[in-house]
Amino acid sequence: MSSKFRGGGRPRRHALHALHAPARHPPALFSGSASALAARGGVRRLPHARQTRRMLRPETSSAVPSPPTASPLSRQAPSQRPHYGVGVQETPQSCPSAWTSPPGSSGVAGDRSGSSSLPVILNFSNLGSYLGNKRSYAANIVASSFTFGTSSSSAQDTSYPQVLKTPPLSAGNLQRSGCKSWTPQIGYSATSSSAVSAHAPSVIVAVVEGRGLARGEIGMASIDIKSPQIILSQFADNTIYTKVITKLKILSPLEIIMSNTACVVGNSTKLFTLITENFKNVNFTTIQRKYFNETKGLEYIEQLCIAEFSSVLMEVQSKYYCLAAVAALLKYVEFIQNSVYAPKSLKVCFQGSEQTAMIDSSSAQNLELLINNQDSRNNHTLFGVLNYTKTPGGSRRLRSNILEPLVDIETINMRLDCVQELLQHEELFFGLQSVISRFLDTEQLLSVLVQIPKQDTVNAAESKITNLIYLKHTLELVDPLKISLKNCNTTLLRAYYGSLEDKRFGIILEKIKTVINDDARYMKGCLNMRTQKCYAVRSNINEFLDIARRTYTEIVDDIAGMISQLAEKYSLPLRTSFSSARGFFIQMTTDCTVLSSDQLPSEFIKISKMKNSYSFTSADLIKMNERCQESLREIYHMTYMIVCKLLSEIYEHIHCLHKLSDTVSMLDMLLSFAHACTLSDYVRPEFTDTLAIKQGWHPILEKISVEKPVANNTYITEGSNFLIITGPNMSGKSTYLKQIALCQIMAQIGSYVPAEYSSFRIAEQIFTRISTDDDIETNSSTFMKEMKEVAYILHNANDKSLILIDELGRGTNTEEGIGICYAVCEYLLNLKAFTLFATHFLELCHIDVLYPNVENMHFEVQHVKNTSRNKEAILYTYKLSKGLTEEKHYGIAYRNYACTLKHYIF
Repeated sequence: MSSKFRGGGRPRRHALHALHAPARHPPALFSGSASALAARGGVRRLPHARQTRRMLRPETSSAVPSPPTASPLSRQAPSQRPHYGVGVQETPQSCPSAWTSPPGSSGVAGDRSGSSSLPVILNFSNLGSYLGNKRSYAANIVASSFTFGTSSSSAQDTSYPQVLKTPPLSAGNLQRSGCKSWTPQIGYSATSSSAVSAHAPSVIVAVVEGRGLARGEIGMASIDIKSPQIILSQFADNTIYTKVITKLKILSPLEIIMSNTACVVGNSTKLFTLITENFKNVNFTTIQRKYFNETKGLEYIEQLCIAEFSSVLMEVQSKYYCLAAVAALLKYVEFIQNSVYAPKSLKVCFQGSEQTAMIDSSSAQNLELLINNQDSRNNHTLFGVLNYTKTPGGSRRLRSNILEPLVDIETINMRLDCVQELLQHEELFFGLQSVISRFLDTEQLLSVLVQIPKQDTVNAAESKITNLIYLKHTLELVDPLKISLKNCNTTLLRAYYGSLEDKRFGIILEKIKTVINDDARYMKGCLNMRTQKCYAVRSNINEFLDIARRTYTEIVDDIAGMISQLAEKYSLPLRTSFSSARGFFIQMTTDCTVLSSDQLPSEFIKISKMKNSYSFTSADLIKMNERCQESLREIYHMTYMIVCKLLSEIYEHIHCLHKLSDTVSMLDMLLSFAHACTLSDYVRPEFTDTLAIKQGWHPILEKISVEKPVANNTYITEGSNFLIITGPNMSGKSTYLKQIALCQIMAQIGSYVPAEYSSFRIAEQIFTRISTDDDIETNSSTFMKEMKEVAYILHNANDKSLILIDELGRGTNTEEGIGICYAVCEYLLNLKAFTLFATHFLELCHIDVLYPNVENMHFEVQHVKNTSRNKEAILYTYKLSKGLTEEKHYGIAYRNYACTLKHYIF
C-alpha cells in the first residue's frame, strides 16, 4: 500500500495552491496537498466551510446495524463477514468522511488589523488532461494564472469568516479591501436533507453590466453548486436596478462575482453600490475584467451543455453580457471547487424577465411568503402552509415558484389539472407520495457525479463510491414511479410518464449491476453505509479487493470478540458501539449509583459519561481501529478504481437524470398542493379579466387560529379597479390586503385557493406598501422609507400590476399625509392596475366623485352597551361592506375606553 494513500486524511486547505491534474485513474494518489504557505499571512479552515459541510450531513441512527440479509456480504464465505457478537450500537455523532468536502476549496484569512497581503493565484496549466483526447473547455486558457480579489459590503459578522483587509494591490492585480473569504466547497454526497439545509445558500452568481451606451444592459449567470444547472439572464434595467435586486433576492446567493472595474475604490459603479447595500451578508468576489469574455462563454456552453438542451445556443448567441458572465462564473467555480465539469454534463437554461411575475423583496417580506416577521423559526408563512414536500428538490421548487409565480395561463391550468386528478384519485395520490418520498436529492447527486476532482483523495474516493450507491438507489425507483403514473389522464402527468420511458435509465442500471451488488443500497447510519460501501463491488472482480475485504471482516470480528472477552473478564454489560469520529468503542449502561468512573478497570481509557451510560476504549482497541482504517483505505482505493471505470462508461447516458430530477421535484410540489387542499376547503381558481373571490380567507391565519377566519368577498374589474378601504384600527384591513395577495400568488403557482369561488386576472407584478417601520441601517426614518417604497411602486407599476397600499402618509403630519395620498391615488387611477388602498384619511373617500373607477369599502364594527359599567364597547365583525366607515375619532374614543378599563382593573 502506498504511503501516500495510508496517510490520506483530509489535507490542509490553502489559497496558494498550484494544482496539476493527474491522470484520470492513478494507481494511488490519495494524498493531501504538499505545497507550503508563505510565512506571513495565516491560513485556516474556515468556519463558513464547516457550516456548508454540516448542511450535507446525514441523519445518523442509533439502531443496531448489521450486514444486509441478502447483501453483498452473503456472497462471501461466512468467515469473510464481520460478526458483531456483542451487538453493535451506532451512536449519532459526526458523519463519515464522505460527508466532508474534498480538499481544494481555498480559505484565506488574516487578522482583523489587515496586516497581510496575499494575492491568490491558481495555475490551470494541466486542466485539459481530465477530458482525455477531447478538447478541454479550458484549453484556451492553458498556462494562464487566475487572480482573484474579494470585497464585502458589511462589517465583521459572526456567522461569516473573518474579514481580510489588505492594502490595494498593484495594477493588474485585484483589490481585496474589507473582503470576506472564499466561497466554501459544497459536500460531495447527496442524501435527503432537512428543509433548512435544502434552502441553505449554495448559489454563485456572476453579474456584469454594459458600459457606455450599453449601460443598464445586465448579464447574469448563476450556478447552484448542489445542482448541475446554469441559468443565464440578460435584460435591460432601469436606473435603480429593480430587476437585478429582485432576481438576486430570489436566488439568495452565497457569493456574487463582479468585475474589478465595477468596484474601484472611490469610483464604484451604481450597480455595485446598490447590490452591496442590499446584500450585506453575502460574499463578494471581484475578478479581472478579461475573464468576462463572451467568446469563451459561448465555447463553455458548446462544450458543457448536454444535447437535450443545446437549443439554448440559439437563444444566447447574441446575448453577449450573459455569455461574458458565464465565462467568469465557470472559471471561478473551477477554482473554488478544485474540480472541472465533464463535457456535455450541464443543463443550461436562458430565463428572460418576462416569463414570471415579479415580487420585490420588500413585498415578499411584508406578505411573509418565506419568513415569518415575528419569529423566523416558525413556519407560519405561505411556504409553511403549502410545504408538504418529501424531497429537497421539491422544497426548492416550491420556494422558487412562490417568489416567481407563473404568468402563462396554459401552464397554470396544466398544473391545476394535475392537482385536481390527484385529489380525485386517492390511490394515485398515496402511490405517488410513497415513491417520491424514497428519492434522495437527485439534483445534488447529479452535480457530484459530473464533477471530476483534480486531486484524488480518500474523501473523493469514498464520496464517489457513496454516490454510485445513491445513483443505483435512485434508478431503481424509476420503475415504481412509472407504475404509479401509468393510468394518469392529465397532459402533464402523461408527459412525465413519457419522460420516464427513456431507455437510458435501464442502460445505466444494467451497467451498474454488472459491477455493483444487487443488494447494495442507501441506508441511514454511518456504520450501515460504511458496510454498504465496503461490499458494494461484486466478488471476483478484483482478487486483491476480495482479500482486503476479508482482512477488514476479520478485524471487525476480532474487535467484537475482544469486547466480548472483556465483558466476561470483568463481568460488565459491555457492548460494541460505533461512531464515525471514534470508530469502534465500548459502551456500557449501568446504574450510576452502583458504579462510578473511578471503579472501572484501569485498561479502559477516554472515559465519558452521559446520564447512566459510559463510553470508553482501550489501547488495544485503538490499535485495532487503526488497522481497520488502513484496511478501509485499501478497500476504498481499489473500489474507487473500479467505480471510476464504471462511471466513465455511463457518463454518456447519465444526462437522463436531468429529466428525472425535474419530474420528481415537480411531482413532489404538485403532491404538496394536493395535500394542502385535503386539510382545508380550497377551491380551484379560474383566470379571467376580473378579480373575484367569494368568501375568501387568509391561509396563514387559518393555520394559526383555532377557529376558521371570517371570510370576505372581493370584486375588482377594469371599470372598478381602485378600492379604498376604511375602518377602525384592528378591524382587519391589513389582514384583508395580505389575504388578496396570497390568494393571487397561490393561484398563479398552480395551487387551489382558500375560498368558495375564485377568479383572478394574471398579475405581472405584485407591489405592497404595508409596514410602518424605520430602517436604521440605511438611515431612513418611517416617512423616508414610505416615500422610497411608494416611489418604487410608481416607477415600476403597469396596467397588469396588483398594488396593495396600507395607511400611506402616517409618517408625517395629517395635512401632508393627505396630500401625498391624494397625489399617489390620482397617479394610480390613471393606470388599469388593480389597487387596494387602506387608509384612515376619510377625506380620500370623496375622490370617487371625480373618478368613477373608485369604490369605497369599509370594515363594520358594532357598539355594544356594557350594562355593568354603563359604557360602550366595540365589537369587531371583520366583515367588509360597501361605503365608507362611520367611525370617527376612533383613536380618542379607544384611548378613553382603555383608560377606563385600566382604572377598572387596577
